[in-house]
Amino acid sequence: MERSISVNESQALLPRKKRTGLAAFIYEIARNKLMYAMALPGLLFFFVFSYLPMGGMIIAFQDFKAARGITGSKFVGFKNFAYFFQTDEWILIVWNTLYLNFLFILSGTVISIAIAVMLTEIGSRWFKKGAQSFVILPHFISWTVVAMLITMLLSTDTGMVNKLIVSWGGEPIAFFQSPEHWPWLLMLMKVWHSAGFGSIVYLASIAGINPDIYEAASIDGASRWQKITFITLPLLKTTVILLLLLSIGKIFYGDFGMIYAIIGRNPLLYPTTDVIDTYVYRALTDLGDMSMAAAVGFFQSVVGFILVVTVNQIAKKFNSESAIF
Repeated sequence: MERSISVNESQALLPRKKRTGLAAFIYEIARNKLMYAMALPGLLFFFVFSYLPMGGMIIAFQDFKAARGITGSKFVGFKNFAYFFQTDEWILIVWNTLYLNFLFILSGTVISIAIAVMLTEIGSRWFKKGAQSFVILPHFISWTVVAMLITMLLSTDTGMVNKLIVSWGGEPIAFFQSPEHWPWLLMLMKVWHSAGFGSIVYLASIAGINPDIYEAASIDGASRWQKITFITLPLLKTTVILLLLLSIGKIFYGDFGMIYAIIGRNPLLYPTTDVIDTYVYRALTDLGDMSMAAAVGFFQSVVGFILVVTVNQIAKKFNSESAIF
């Protein structure tokens, strides 16, 4: 005997009307309210410190005076941008920013991947944890402390490096008067400071690889190097491209904390170390021109956004999983 279906059960079997617009948004919030409550502090942080300050970009188009405020300052259009691009230094400054960031991104990516792979291949558990802590530790050292160490190492008269060069029969190098050495020195310091910390993401990606793949390769007689070459590195491609996209968005931003702490106001080293951020800082402190500083910052943001969108579209054509959006 067949059981009769009640009215409520028959309504439950009917296809539900698809929610759209505001109703769908409210339903989603109500359904996952605890998850959104956990995300709320982070959303508020970015809203207050990243989105609300965007209103201040209007300063880049004004002759800003603190006494008059944003609403009372005179609108001057693109005059502040012209001031930056009319100087003879802007090409050199932009080139230094791009060149140094290219060195940082390339060397940092390669070394971070190498560290992650080597840590993964270490068999001893306690040694792996110790090595991982050792390579991550420099990230937590202030650039001010690093600058003091660099001064002791590279000083012409008392530096350890020059003492070693003299002991080998060479002539001491005036590092703080020779700009040609500093792109590579800054690259080495950046790698030492950040590559270990950057390897954490790659370590997590490697940990997510299915171990059955490695077991199958071992059964087929693959060596450890072959597993790295044909399994680990290809499966890291998506993560590498994603992090490169994020890095390219900041390629017009120099590492101000590092460069200013180490180079400071040494004009002899400006030809190879002066970047947009240090130039803007000097313009703000020496000239007190907040409008020009805001204009250059706005220029950095716009170019960075264009680069991210462009490279993201290129990455999407080759591998859709690697794109950000």
